[in-house]
Amino acid sequence: MSFASTEFIESPAGKIAYRRTLGNADKVGLVWCGGLRSDMMGGKATELHQAAIEADHSFLRFDYTGHGESDVPFAQTTIADWKRDAIFAIDELTNGPLILVGSSMGGWTSLLSAMARPDRIKGMVLIAPAPDFTEKLMWKEFTSEQRRQVEEEGFWMRPSPYEGDYPITKDLLDAGRALQIMDAPIDLGEIPVRIIQGMRDDAVPWTHAQELMNVITSEDVHFHMVKDGDHRMSRPQDIALIKETVFDIARKLGG
Repeated sequence: MSFASTEFIESPAGKIAYRRTLGNADKVGLVWCGGLRSDMMGGKATELHQAAIEADHSFLRFDYTGHGESDVPFAQTTIADWKRDAIFAIDELTNGPLILVGSSMGGWTSLLSAMARPDRIKGMVLIAPAPDFTEKLMWKEFTSEQRRQVEEEGFWMRPSPYEGDYPITKDLLDAGRALQIMDAPIDLGEIPVRIIQGMRDDAVPWTHAQELMNVITSEDVHFHMVKDGDHRMSRPQDIALIKETVFDIARKLGG
């Protein structure tokens, strides 16, 4: 696969690394919003980028501050920073109408971005979306000891099956509470929204994605359940489904 090399742009809070290719200006552009502790070099983002090149769509993927090649420590960032990063990347690195593709936490930053830039965002594909995860999925399940550590020590070290332990800070949880969006209708106009969810997801329950579907006001919302799918949704058949879904919306939008 051949892509433009990694570049950097100075954001209000530090350097953001990104990879971008420009396509046909008459076609809708694609933006990948990654998940918590992931980076823009992951398999889903990379393969979707390659597919976008082949279909002549512009494509952008980037690292939030505190992620990937960012020069800011993860523990110093929160969902408020990642929301800002996503909107900054959209404003500074893209043109024209866009489809946002958000994975896990990237579903939250995608939704926040779409709410902030309704004139730019014309479609969304959300993969195991996790809006409000800090409160509704993390804090809700914390033990009394974990809550004590957060409140008294300022963080709790969360074990990860994919990498080393990492801190869940009080700042992260507080920022998440302030940016919750699922307790009221989410008005995205009438843009097409597609939710892809694995039933065997052990990080974001499928019921969470179903609740999200119910609060999005658009009537053009489809929920695709993959019975044997897990949270990563990175198998060849999963990635094929993601590509098919993204480009189906692109065709629907005329590009």
